[in-house]
Amino acid sequence: MASDSKPSVPLTLPVLPLDDEVVLPGMVVPLDLSDTDVRAAVEAAQAAARPGTGKPRVLLVPRVDGTYAGTGVLGTVEQVGRLSDGDPGALIRGIGRVRIGAGTTGPGAALWVEGSTVEETLPDPLPGQVADLVKEYKALATTWLKKRGAWQVVDRVQQIDGVGALADNSGYSPFLTVEQKVALLETADPVARLKLATAQLREHLAEQEVAETIAKDVQEGVDKQQREFLLRRQLEAVRKELRELNGESAKDAADESDDYRARVEAADLPEKVREAALKEVEKLERSSDQSPEGSWIRTWLDTVLELPWNERTEDRYDIRGARAVLDAEHAGLDDVKERITEYLAVRKRRAERGLGVVGGRRGGAVLALVGPPGVGKTSLGESVAHAMGREFVRVALGGVRDEAEIRGHRRTYVGALPGRIVRAIKEAGSMNPVVLLDEIDKVGSDFRGDPAAALLEVLDPAQNHTFRDHYLEVELDLSDVVFLATANVLEAIPEALLDRMELVRLDGYTEDEKVVIARDHLLPRQLERAGLEPGEVVLEDASLRNLAGEYTREAGVRTLERSISRLLRKVAAQHELGDRELPFTVTPDDLRELIGRPHHVPESAQDPAERRTAVPGVATGLAVTGAGGDVLFVEASLADPETGAAGLTLTGQLGDVMKESAQIALSFLRSHGAELELPVTGLKDRGVHIHFPAGAVPKDGPSAGVTMTTALASLLSGRLVRTDVAMTGEVSLTGRVLPIGGVKQKLLAAHRAGITTVVIPKRNEADLDDVPAEILEKLEVHPVTDVRQVLEIALAPAAVPVGAAA
Repeated sequence: MASDSKPSVPLTLPVLPLDDEVVLPGMVVPLDLSDTDVRAAVEAAQAAARPGTGKPRVLLVPRVDGTYAGTGVLGTVEQVGRLSDGDPGALIRGIGRVRIGAGTTGPGAALWVEGSTVEETLPDPLPGQVADLVKEYKALATTWLKKRGAWQVVDRVQQIDGVGALADNSGYSPFLTVEQKVALLETADPVARLKLATAQLREHLAEQEVAETIAKDVQEGVDKQQREFLLRRQLEAVRKELRELNGESAKDAADESDDYRARVEAADLPEKVREAALKEVEKLERSSDQSPEGSWIRTWLDTVLELPWNERTEDRYDIRGARAVLDAEHAGLDDVKERITEYLAVRKRRAERGLGVVGGRRGGAVLALVGPPGVGKTSLGESVAHAMGREFVRVALGGVRDEAEIRGHRRTYVGALPGRIVRAIKEAGSMNPVVLLDEIDKVGSDFRGDPAAALLEVLDPAQNHTFRDHYLEVELDLSDVVFLATANVLEAIPEALLDRMELVRLDGYTEDEKVVIARDHLLPRQLERAGLEPGEVVLEDASLRNLAGEYTREAGVRTLERSISRLLRKVAAQHELGDRELPFTVTPDDLRELIGRPHHVPESAQDPAERRTAVPGVATGLAVTGAGGDVLFVEASLADPETGAAGLTLTGQLGDVMKESAQIALSFLRSHGAELELPVTGLKDRGVHIHFPAGAVPKDGPSAGVTMTTALASLLSGRLVRTDVAMTGEVSLTGRVLPIGGVKQKLLAAHRAGITTVVIPKRNEADLDDVPAEILEKLEVHPVTDVRQVLEIALAPAAVPVGAAA
């Protein structure tokens, strides 16, 4: 049953202030009467007490920073006597809460106030939630008391039944602050007060658990260090006994620091490196076994001692023999072979005249091999090292984004390592290897720095004789290293880095070169991989030519090698199934049966009605992509005048430069239409649409200007563009054909596509010297200066009158 609520009772009591202390109802506390305020309040209560009315009563009020709380506790003076230390004192018992009112007068020197009691009512029996709260508080309090060893108090807490009394019992908790106790005092609702007390106790237990965990971890660490120290001392004592037993001196001959000092002094190191290493040995001698710096120094000394500071391989100065090695391992690539031959010839003459070192620098080289995939850039590095008689190391830079990968980490970092350049020298075992920096155009940059910027010092012949790695912090001479950097796209290499390298372009192979490579290199390798003996499967040159021309269309030979591998696997499988006898000679007629139909049929080999240029408005251009040269078709059309869609529309994922070239081509035809006998008057009201097929591939550059002009002229005149003609060149507003780049790659692509006539700018005529002679023999190249010459060459005679075409 619920207990009846009682009205508050007015009281007039002397105030006993408590500085930085709080007494809650139910608590019994001793107070020192030597304090003036405490003594005044107790004496005033004793004076006001009447005989037979009970014990003297005071009002216990917390005073925090000179400010009194709004709620106090009615207390009775149980006893006045002496405290344990002999000072006068009084024993006060808290009875109940009192809400403080106005001040009033009373006997004695104490402060008197009026107040009213705060009565608490709760239903009986308690609701389920309140009962659960009581159980939780008692469980938490029991846990805390057991941790403190206060077993005698546990029973007393378990016997408290009242909700408010249970909450006020937390006033004895020493971990509560004055502010937390004041909050408990001023919370009149007993359930809310018990929730607050439970939260405070739970939070304290959680903090105590964390503190105990930290203390346990610290103690375990200290114990481990002490145990390690004792074990090390015991180990030293055992070693000492063993030395004495073996008749060795008392000094540890195998002491680590002495061992490093002996190794440094015995090593063949440059003078500055030796001085730096001896300083590190002195630091190692001064450091303790427990110091982490000792392991850093030992790792650094090991790295320095493992580097081949004065080791060099002798260059092979047989110039003819070196060229023969390059020719035997790679077909074509004459530019690179000539450059390596020149390098060896100069090295030989410098060595004969005693000029091996000039100004502290040796005669290294830095070459950049730029070309499409599959032309042999990476494998060429190993052939160069073989021809020169040097060690070869490959450093893969694709996807590297951390500058420390090149220059190394600072030694203060955990797990610090030297950069890839130093590791390459260490792996080679000599100071003059051939280092291949593979995929240098794939280097990226992010918040960890720019590796390409770190390569500037490595690849600068004027600086790399004093290269300083962040980890080593001593100078490393890289001036005798031959660096070969490979890249697919020249534009992706930073300009400052490209300026430090000698550029060698590998523009791809001709069909004849592909046949030689396939016969001499690819076929023997794939025969071995297919488990076939030489002579069991023979590919005729005509079959290899068909594979290179009709089944693959690439600048390199990687796809050609895959086709040969597929063909040999098919023959091997048929032999195992009993369907094919060996030896077997593969003729061109067998290719379709073995690996299917050709994938790349030249435009000229198709039926005239099926060719792309079979309708007016389609022209064939030439372009350079990341995979080498390629043919590029341009299609143009005119919109119906009734649609009203005037203007120029461009599609095919074009860049800004190519869009501008289309505008220039259209403007030229509009301004010179009458001169070219083209009906351009209708262009004002009709929309022009120019499309580049393969719309998913991004395209940009000015070299398609003449192609777009030719396509538009074909559309307006009704004259077809010749199927066997391809063109390249930038066009100006006045009709001039301006020079472009990549002439060799474009002509190789035209030859692969079956084109026989190519139009190039007149100012690119000098670039024809780079094109293989066998390609020029099969192509009719027309250098032109004006777009009118292009139209005369590319456009077929008119099949219909000009007006009808318009």
